[in-house]
Amino acid sequence: MNWGAVSFDWNQARAFLFTAREGSLSAAARQLKQTQPTLSRQVVALEKQLGVTLFERVGKRLVLTETGADLLDHVRAMGEAAGLVALGATGRSQAIVGQVRISASEIVSAYLLPPIIERIRHAHPEIDVHVVASNRLSDLLRREADIAIRHVRPEQPDLVARKVRDSSAHLYAAKKYLKRHGRPENNDLTGAVLVGADDNARFVEVLRELGAKIRLEDFKWTTDSHLVGWEMLRAGLGIGAMIRDVADATPGIEQVLPTLPPIPVPYWLCTHRELATSRRIRVTFDLLAEALSGELAIAAATRRRPRARARSS
Repeated sequence: MNWGAVSFDWNQARAFLFTAREGSLSAAARQLKQTQPTLSRQVVALEKQLGVTLFERVGKRLVLTETGADLLDHVRAMGEAAGLVALGATGRSQAIVGQVRISASEIVSAYLLPPIIERIRHAHPEIDVHVVASNRLSDLLRREADIAIRHVRPEQPDLVARKVRDSSAHLYAAKKYLKRHGRPENNDLTGAVLVGADDNARFVEVLRELGAKIRLEDFKWTTDSHLVGWEMLRAGLGIGAMIRDVADATPGIEQVLPTLPPIPVPYWLCTHRELATSRRIRVTFDLLAEALSGELAIAAATRRRPRARARSS
């Protein structure tokens, strides 16, 4: 290969790649944690070096030109190759030191991960944990995270996955909501006030398949954040779903429609097969698996066990 003919740097190509993927400079800048003017200068520099126009502005969005679309596949391949270089280097690191990025849903990140992170800190104080709290599946192949906690089985062949436990989700409401509105019966939620997030239509389908009577129009409070939805439920605004691990540890919350079959919630741990050879990734993966499969199940069972009343002397 004639490296002397390559007149642009990877930062310029990466700026082009993320701008094409996100559709705007501002969105791409947020993903790369850069300023919009910096990203714009990199894209302009790449266009100048290549002697082509890569984007056209249509309204508030940037649209690829025909030339930009032709070059995008090549730059995407460059990005994948760069990711493989980083993966290979990380995988060969045997020091139990450095950052490990753990991806999990908002709920798992906020309520289940903190005590596990504390255990990791005590066991390996040189490991720095960064939590990627998102309800979107992180792309491990693109190094958006090193380890992911998922509720669906991964299908990519380059991922190492381990199912660590099975849990379940149920419907819950705050005691103050039930006091005001009463407790629904006979698996009938029609007329109840529901709290929803994400795809309420799909959630209605799932509950109907389980035998619940439910209407889409009864979702009076909705949000794109599961964490915010849970806080709405805790505030007594309505009925919603939650995994048992979190609900059992939350005071003032009661399960509704207990005769309704549970919604299965498996826990899968995933990492890239190259990262599985990194000691810091491997020990973090094993500690997560141990905590998620053992302690959480025991703690949940303990919380459900009624306390014995103290005898009066």
